[in-house]
Amino acid sequence: MRAYLYDNLDTDCREPHEQNPSVPVSVEELGASGVLYWRLKDENFEEQIDKICADRNYKNRDQITVSKEGLGELFDAKIKTFFAEHLHEDEEIRAILEGTGYFDIRDKQDRWVRIKVEAGDLIVLPAGIYHRFTLDTNNYLKAMRLFKEDPVWTPLNRPCDENPYRKAYLEAIEAN
Repeated sequence: MRAYLYDNLDTDCREPHEQNPSVPVSVEELGASGVLYWRLKDENFEEQIDKICADRNYKNRDQITVSKEGLGELFDAKIKTFFAEHLHEDEEIRAILEGTGYFDIRDKQDRWVRIKVEAGDLIVLPAGIYHRFTLDTNNYLKAMRLFKEDPVWTPLNRPCDENPYRKAYLEAIEAN
């Protein structure tokens, strides 16, 4: 995982979009925005996932392959939906199994932070955080999705500042 401020240029979203010079963002700074991160080891991957699930009360899991082959005719529409700025009323938890991609989150100053993820990364985005996702130019990512309850993925596009989950998120990060 590598995080840095996004350059905001209006070019292909699958490109790195790293400012020049680069402005890195640390795991601690991501944590101040409510984002959690683990680097999972290959040799005991399942054990690590099971422990995180037990510690954080994740009860369900599935897998998604984000690629032209995996999504078929829905690929372009799904990528467009994933990259629209939105929030969820549940945590978004992804363990990257294969491939690479980018999660962009809004930090406490409402700047875009780009988080490059690859196989072995597990990321938790808190309920209420504005974010988006895209593949990189490899156009392939396979991830395990973890859920506290039944699998639900309902994006609420910005603006939705009056949403109670958004308000609770803002209160939580202000307390940090």
